[in-house]
Amino acid sequence: MMTLTEENYLKAIFHLSSERQDVSVLDLANSLDIKMPTVNSMVKKLAAKGLLIYEKYRPLSLTEAGRLEAGVIIRKHRLVEMFLVEKMGFQWDEVHEIAEQIEHIDSTIFFDRINDLLHSPKFDPHGSPIPDQEGRIANTAYMKLSDGKIDKDYIFTSVAISQSSFLKQINRHGLKLGDRLKINEILDFDKSIVVTINNQYIENLSGMVAGNILVDAN
Repeated sequence: MMTLTEENYLKAIFHLSSERQDVSVLDLANSLDIKMPTVNSMVKKLAAKGLLIYEKYRPLSLTEAGRLEAGVIIRKHRLVEMFLVEKMGFQWDEVHEIAEQIEHIDSTIFFDRINDLLHSPKFDPHGSPIPDQEGRIANTAYMKLSDGKIDKDYIFTSVAISQSSFLKQINRHGLKLGDRLKINEILDFDKSIVVTINNQYIENLSGMVAGNILVDAN
């Protein structure tokens, strides 16, 4: 059985690895807001358990066992988020912190029951794929809206972060998953993007917001 701290480290490394090619101990420390000596101690512990490949001054990488363990934790988190939205009436910007607490419950049957009640959902409320029971996660062909091209249409498929403040900003723009976004203009000064939403109205999205909106890359 893993500790809550170990689970949080694995999950953080997994997410960082999906964002960048190399993940350093410093990256992990900054992500978790934990001092370097503490992080160094934990990564050595995870490496000793066969969950992480750690060499001094080299990037961190999860082993196959580590990736699957992280996937199981992420599965729990995303199932809980979906349950809170679909069965309890929470909004998508209200569920992340609650799921952060519930994901550490050590009961397979508990999360399997949630999965059954939701009829085995493939995605969470933020459009992120839900891993299977073994922790395997489907590949997704997403790209950032900020990497899009002028005069091209994209489908709003997911978000890169699920922080409440960001999701509330998405709500203020009137955006929801499945919306069709056409890029009209990309402003040189701050890289903000002018988009037409569902051929109905125009919004100006900051570069930061556009960089965290994920769209179908196909």
